Amino acid sequence: MSIPSLPGARGEGRARGWYHLGVTSSWTSSLAKIVPLERLSAVLDPRRASGERVVLTNGAFDLLHAGHLRSLEEARAHGDLLVVGINSDASVRASKVPGRPIVPEHERAALVAGLACVDYVTIFDEPTAERLADVVRPAVYVKGADYRVKNLPERPVVEAHGGEIVLVELAVGLSTSSLVEEIARRFGSPALPGGDDPPI
Repeated sequence: MSIPSLPGARGEGRARGWYHLGVTSSWTSSLAKIVPLERLSAVLDPRRASGERVVLTNGAFDLLHAGHLRSLEEARAHGDLLVVGINSDASVRASKVPGRPIVPEHERAALVAGLACVDYVTIFDEPTAERLADVVRPAVYVKGADYRVKNLPERPVVEAHGGEIVLVELAVGLSTSSLVEEIARRFGSPALPGGDDPPI
């Protein structure tokens, strides 16, 4: 039995469901949600003009996990549409431990865009998100509660556009670093005889 080709795989936007023939529910492919930063204003302005409340958050989202999902769903609950800024590979390398990111930027963007709570994803190169916030002009900018005790460089930009800052609690024990540590603990044994790597 042949499997129908995946609609929307090239980013055509809204596509018909393909899991069962005759299903007419529509969905948006993840690639259609990824918008270059320079095009973001043109995409958001009509929706903002119609009264929709734009929410922005950002991060590396390396090794997507349940903690990421919780924070993104909570962010989306503060408005009508959610924009997620993804740190580029270069910006992650500049701010994280050596060896990160594990997942390349375009794959990280596609995974985040595939979540139902996310409306648009964009990739940015800067170490902080001031330029992103200036382009998006969010009504709400969401970050983790750890920024209660850390400087939030995007705050002046967000507030200059009339937006508010919302800090959400982080899920305890859920992080990319803890996943990496657990994988290393379970599978970090020496190379197998014959030079084969341990199965992962």
